[in-house]
Amino acid sequence: MIIVHHLNNSRSQRVLWLLEELGLEYELKHYERNQETLLAPATLREVHPLGKSPVITDGALTLAESGAIIEYLVERYGGGRLVPPLGTPERLRYTYWLHYAEGSLMPFILLKLVFDRLGQASMPFFMRPFARVIVNRAKSSFIEPQLAQHLNYLEMESQKSDWFAGNEFTAADIQMSFPLEAAAARSGLDESRPKLMDFLERIHARPAYRRALERGGEYDLLSWTKDGS
Repeated sequence: MIIVHHLNNSRSQRVLWLLEELGLEYELKHYERNQETLLAPATLREVHPLGKSPVITDGALTLAESGAIIEYLVERYGGGRLVPPLGTPERLRYTYWLHYAEGSLMPFILLKLVFDRLGQASMPFFMRPFARVIVNRAKSSFIEPQLAQHLNYLEMESQKSDWFAGNEFTAADIQMSFPLEAAAARSGLDESRPKLMDFLERIHARPAYRRALERGGEYDLLSWTKDGS
């Protein structure tokens, strides 16, 4: 039996969605963030040394990292579903987006989250002006321009096909969902990029997505923190 070690408001929601899309049975073990720090509980380290979510166990296997989990589940249990055929242009795009989501886009969303929090952190009053200058400079000169560049790129790419890998929905769309939801919650994605907003509307309307929300519980990315993988 596949067991998903699920942290509220985290990337593990994607794993639940994938399992629902594939129609697989699974067991869910819930973990709640600390209400003050918003970090995952120490009990997650009993499952995986890094103590992050998502983590799945499947028999003797314990596997972390969203992309690795998605690839494993699709290859082992997908039966050819949610992945384009080998050797096709769609398969190459599928692989690209599967890695782009966490390798290229998420770091800038995380940086914005960290610097937003630095700007609001408690500190001695005499340090606040200096900290504010550093935070604002980093955001305006590097983080926000990079985020805008990535979102513009994604908006342009979204005009090429119905879904990220092509005209068929794939697990790459599931992988791309979290950074785009996070971008819409706190990193500047809005109606000025209509193709990306349409993507979010379409995934949110999928029955498997809604079933995953029912199983997973609370999913509010405005309270999301950097803990998770």
